[in-house]
Amino acid sequence: MSKAQNMSQKAAARIQSAGAAKTGGQTAKGSFAARAQSAAAKSANRSSSKK
Repeated sequence: MSKAQNMSQKAAARIQSAGAAKTGGQTAKGSFAARAQSAAAKSANRSSSKK
C-alpha cells in the first residue's frame, strides 16, 4: 500500500474545475470536488499551524 498524501490546493482546484465544466459551473455540496476542496483547506491549515 502507498502512503496517504495530503490534498494540495492545486490538485483540488483541478478536480473542481473539471467537475464544474461538466455541471455548468456549479459544484454540488458533498460532491467529490467539494470534499477535495475541504481536504485541501484542512491540509493547508495543518501545515500553516506547524510553522
